Amino acid sequence: MRVHRLHDLIIWKKSIQLVKEIYLVTENLPSQEKFGIISQIRRCAVSIPSNIAEGAGRNNPKEFHHFLGIAMGSCYELETQLILLIELNFETEQNIQPLLELLTEIQKMIYKFKNNIINT
Repeated sequence: MRVHRLHDLIIWKKSIQLVKEIYLVTENLPSQEKFGIISQIRRCAVSIPSNIAEGAGRNNPKEFHHFLGIAMGSCYELETQLILLIELNFETEQNIQPLLELLTEIQKMIYKFKNNIINT
């Protein structure tokens, strides 16, 4: 069984960076959305590194694979919400595009990591 040190996982570090950037972007959204889309986006973003961490802490490849799947689901949910920010004219595509690019990078990393865990 392979032990994963959380602070050594690049995928976790990148997802933490994403959360910080999400919080900065959502600070500028309309205050009436505090309990709507802002709350949803933040919870979803935090779910990504949280599930990576929980999976790494289980020290069981099948469980880690499972939690990476949950993190991937949160990635797709967050992607949808970021697109909605553009569609609802809450944010510009220019401001959201870097977040979507980082999110895509994280999605690819999760996909590869999931495959590596199962195949080892």
